[in-house]
Amino acid sequence: MTQPSPAFDFQSSLEHDVPFPALVVPAIAFGYGRTRLAGSNGSATEGSLVASSEGMASGAPAPHPTQAESRYTVGSVARALRLLNIVAEGPADGLTVSELARGLSASKSTAFALAHTLADQGYLRTTDPGPRYQLGLALVRLGDVSANRLPLGQLCRPVLHALSARTGLTTRAAVNDGSQPMFVERVDAPGAIRFHTPLGVPELAHVSSAGKAILAALSDDEIAALVASTGLQRRTPKTITSLNELLVDLHATRKRGYAVDDEEDVEGIFCIGAAFYDYTGACAGAISATGIKRDLAPTAVDALGQAVRAAADQVTDQLRGTPRRLAGIR
Repeated sequence: MTQPSPAFDFQSSLEHDVPFPALVVPAIAFGYGRTRLAGSNGSATEGSLVASSEGMASGAPAPHPTQAESRYTVGSVARALRLLNIVAEGPADGLTVSELARGLSASKSTAFALAHTLADQGYLRTTDPGPRYQLGLALVRLGDVSANRLPLGQLCRPVLHALSARTGLTTRAAVNDGSQPMFVERVDAPGAIRFHTPLGVPELAHVSSAGKAILAALSDDEIAALVASTGLQRRTPKTITSLNELLVDLHATRKRGYAVDDEEDVEGIFCIGAAFYDYTGACAGAISATGIKRDLAPTAVDALGQAVRAAADQVTDQLRGTPRRLAGIR
C-alpha cells in the first residue's frame, strides 16, 4: 500500500474515502466525566475537550516483534510441553501411551518416558485402567500463580504503542471486571495534548466501545440480567438507554468483531473497541482506540475497526486465548 506524503490532507482523505491505514488521523485528547485535560502550556480545562493537530501519525503499520530463533529451542522440553497440550486437548478421561505417541508422532518409549517424567513432577497424573494420563494438579498451582501475577497492562503496552503509532489515536486496555471495563493501561496519541483519566476504576459498559465489546461476549439473557441490575444511565443524547437498542448494537458488534462508541459517553468523541480472550475462551478485557468525532466514511471506520480487532487478537495470542465465536452467541 502506498504511504501518504508528509503533506497528506486529512480532510481531503475523508471526502475521497481514502482507505486505512493510508488515512492519517490527527492526535487527539479525550476524557470521561469531568476529566482534566492538560495543554502544551501546562494549563488544564475541566469538563471540556481539547485537540491538537501536532504529532500526526505516519499511518504505517508497526513492525512485528522479533521472535526467538529456533536454535535456542530444547527439543525434549518442547516435546514435553507439546505432550501437555495434547493431553489438555484430549478427552476428559485421559490418553494412553499409544495415543500420546500418535499425537507426538514419536515412539511409545519416547512418549512413555516424557509422560512418566511429567507425572513424577505432578504435571500429569495416571488413572486406571490403562494407565491413562490426565493433567496434574501442579498445573493448577502454576495457573493460579500465573493469573495472580499477570501484568496485563505491561503485556498490552507494546500492542497499544503500535496501534497508537499506526492510527494516531489514544489507545487503552481494559480488563473485564464483572462485565465492566476497568482500564489498566493507556498510551496517549502523538502531540502536545494529553488526557488524564484514572486507571483501575470500573466504568459503565454500555457507553464505551471497550465496555460494549465485553458485553458482546455475553448471551442476550446475561445482558438482560445485567441491565436489570445496573440500569442504562444516560451520559449524552446518543447514549443507548433501552435494552432492545443495546441488544441490536451488540448483535452488530458480534457480527463485525468490534464495538463502536459514537459520542455515547462524551459528546464529540468517537471510539472503537475489540475484546481479547483468555485460555478458557472467556472475555478477559478489551483494547480501544479513541479520537475526536469526524465524518469518516464507513470503509475508513471499518478499516480502523479491523486494526483494533487485530490488536486485540495479538493480546489474545499472548494469553494463549481461544476466542469464542461472537456471532454464535445468543
